[in-house]
Amino acid sequence: MPEFIKIASEQGVARVTLARAERHNAFNEEMMREITAAFHDLGLEHEVRVIVLAAEGDSFSAGADVNWMRRMVDYSFDENVSDALVLARMLRSIHECPKPVIARVQGAAMGGGVGLAAACDMAVAAERAFFSLSEVRLGIIPAVISPFVIEKIGMSAMRRYALTAERFDPQEAKRIGLITEVEKSEPELDAWIADRATALRRNGPEALAACKAVLREVTAFNWEHAGLLTAKRIAERRVSQEGQEGLRAFLEKRLPAWSSP
Repeated sequence: MPEFIKIASEQGVARVTLARAERHNAFNEEMMREITAAFHDLGLEHEVRVIVLAAEGDSFSAGADVNWMRRMVDYSFDENVSDALVLARMLRSIHECPKPVIARVQGAAMGGGVGLAAACDMAVAAERAFFSLSEVRLGIIPAVISPFVIEKIGMSAMRRYALTAERFDPQEAKRIGLITEVEKSEPELDAWIADRATALRRNGPEALAACKAVLREVTAFNWEHAGLLTAKRIAERRVSQEGQEGLRAFLEKRLPAWSSP
C-alpha cells in the first residue's frame, strides 16, 4: 500500500490523491516513486478511462519536501543527478500516461507543484490557488520541470516566471495556458471535472491514447534527453556554492547571502 498517496476508482474515473497535507503535499523520493507506479499501473487498467490528480489539505503541492532538500545539500553531483531523475520519471509517467489526466489544483502549487499541474493534460484551479516557480530564490533552477512547463506556457512566460519567481494567480495561470479553467470553490472544481470526465468517457479509449501519443510525436521532443540534461543542470546548481548557500539559508530560515533586505 502506498504511504504518501491514495488511489480510488469509481465509474471509470481514478483519483490519485497526494496525501501529505501536513507537509503541504511536498514530495520526497518515495512519494515520487509511488506516483510513478500509480500512473503506470492505472494507465494499463482497462476499466480506467480518466485519471484525476488531486491533493488533500490547503495546498496542491509545495514541491520538494524540506527533509529531502536537507539530504540533497550533502549529495554529490552524481547522487543529485540520480535524485533528479526520480522527479523526471514521475513527471513523464503523468505526461505519457495513455489515459487523459486532469489536475485538480485546490491550493498553492510551488516549484515542482507547478510541474505536476503542467504534466497533466488539463487542469482546473480554485480561485484561492496560486503558483510560483520559486527555485531561483534558493539559488537553484526549475530545470527538471521546465520541459513540461514550457510545453504549457511557452518560452516567453517561462522566462518571466522562472526568472522573477513571482507568484501568479489562477487567472494569470489560465491566460498563459498552465491551467484550463478557474472555479470559485472546491465543489465547482469537482463539477467541472465531472463534466470533462463525462465527455472523455464518450470517446474511444484507444483513440484517446493514440491522440495523446501523436501529439507527443508531432512536437518531436526528446523527453529522455531532456530528462537527463535537466537532471544534470539541477545537480550542478545544487552542488554549486550559490546553490548550497541558498538551500542552507532556506533550511535555516534566513536570507541567503545575496538577498537584499
